Formats: sequence, structure tokens, C-alpha cells
Amino acid sequence: MAKNKAIKYDFTSEETWRIFRIMAEFVEGFEVLSKIGPAVSIFGSARLKPTNKYYKLATETAKLLAKHNYAIITGAGPGIMEAANKGAKLSKGKSVGLNIEVPSEQRPNTYVDILLDFHYFFVRKVMFVRYAKAFVIFPGGYGTHDELFESLNLIETLKIPRFPVVLVGVKYWKGLLEHLKNNVIKEGCLRKEELAIIKIAETPQEVLKEIQKFYHK
Repeated sequence: MAKNKAIKYDFTSEETWRIFRIMAEFVEGFEVLSKIGPAVSIFGSARLKPTNKYYKLATETAKLLAKHNYAIITGAGPGIMEAANKGAKLSKGKSVGLNIEVPSEQRPNTYVDILLDFHYFFVRKVMFVRYAKAFVIFPGGYGTHDELFESLNLIETLKIPRFPVVLVGVKYWKGLLEHLKNNVIKEGCLRKEELAIIKIAETPQEVLKEIQKFYHK
């Protein structure tokens, strides 16, 4: 009689096993970020260099916010993310990076003090929202726009408490705002008052003012 051969399974490839990895990412994220205090999540392109005006503006904005006791949360990468973490560090504030595993292997910038690594984008996105008192959004591509519109959708559908969503760079965001006003609202796909969720700023001081004004109310 032949002996039964043990059947080996790669449990890491099973859908049910992924639940535990997802849970582990949530648990670690909640445990670490629950201790950082009031925070602002800053988004923007990973492709902008230190010579770019928005890189410099992001550094100064994060520096000012950190001086006012806000932890700074970014995606941990280069570009605007690096600039914001740099600003937080210059003010000796809490500099947080939520890194994501991608095929191109994004390496955390050197200005991150508190680092969390994520395999799943949706877990990482929860962390950006869960502990943020505001979103500050600089010019960026698909990822930046994704974070912008998801936050607006969550606020509009009352899935999360309302908080300031501040776009930095009037010239850059002008076309998008005109599209929402002239096309989306005009076609009845959005109510005019829902556009009021979005605030626009040009300087670090204006960003801080929008956040303070919201919480003063």
C-alpha cells in the first residue's frame, strides 16, 4: 500500500491567507499612528525635483505646519513627499512616511523618522485619512488626483468627518476647478455647495489659515 504523500500548499498565495496580511497592516498602522497626535497628510508628485518651486513650497508649508504642532504624513517617496518630510524635520516635528511596495521599489526618503511599509494601497489610504486633520495637495499625477477625489467622495458621502482639503497652486488647479464648475455642476453631477469642500491656497500661511479657520468654526 502506497504511503500518502504530504500535499504542500503555498498559503501565501491563497485569498484567505491574504486576510491575515491585511489585518497585520491595519494593526501596525493603527498602533503606530494613534500616537502621533494631530496630523496633516501632504500629497504631490514624486517626480518634482528640489529645484522646482512646488518642492520648495511644500518644504516651507510642512515646516510651518510642524511649528504649529502638526505631524506631517506623506507617502515616504521622493518629490513633494520628500519636501514635506524635510520641512517637518527642519521644524523638529514628527515626520511620518507611509511607504508602498511597488514594482519599481520606492525607497523611503531620508527625512522620514516614523516609517510604515504597506503592500496594499487601500490599507495605506485608510491611514492617510484616519489620522489627518487636513489634506494638503500639491501638483501631482494619477496618485495625487486619486487621493484628492477619494477624500472628497468620503466627505461628501459622510463616510468620514469633514476636514479641510487644500489645493496648493492656483494656476495648476485652475483648469480642474473650472471643469468641475462649468461641466460637472452644470450637468447636475455635482451640487454647487459640494465644491465648497475644496479650498485653494498659494502660500504656506494661506494653507495654515484654512486649517485654523475650519477648526476655529
